[in-house]
Amino acid sequence: MSPRGWGLALAVLALALDQASKDFVARGFESDALHAGALMPFLDLALRFNRGVSFSLLPQNGALGAALLTSFSLGVVAVLAIWLWRARTPLTGAGLGLVIGGALGNAADRAAYGAVVDFLDLHVAGRHFFVFNLADAAISAGVALLIVDGLFGEGRKG
Repeated sequence: MSPRGWGLALAVLALALDQASKDFVARGFESDALHAGALMPFLDLALRFNRGVSFSLLPQNGALGAALLTSFSLGVVAVLAIWLWRARTPLTGAGLGLVIGGALGNAADRAAYGAVVDFLDLHVAGRHFFVFNLADAAISAGVALLIVDGLFGEGRKG
């Protein structure tokens, strides 16, 4: 499969899994079928609506703020799509696809709800770090792949 193909496939997969998981969790909390609680010793289920940027920084409570953050996300996706079109390695394509899919998932939330739906609460030794979703995980994994490809991939110059 071409780098573009990998990127497109992973973008669609990340977006679909993200939106399906958010819908499942939000509906579960709404109907009382799901409740906040431990999933694993280091991970809890906890529904949150993030009105800010990453880690709830710069919260935007109004429609204008949500629209600006959504527009910014879509602008970043456009730049990443151009990079994906030019990608030469499958690892670059995969990384960009995960970032694009995750960004689109969070942008879709902002457009629909004015906030991003987060539901996974990561904690260790009583310290809670952040609440995130599958889009955030896809973005993080995509960035990690891009770093690995840049450092060790077949496209690096040495």
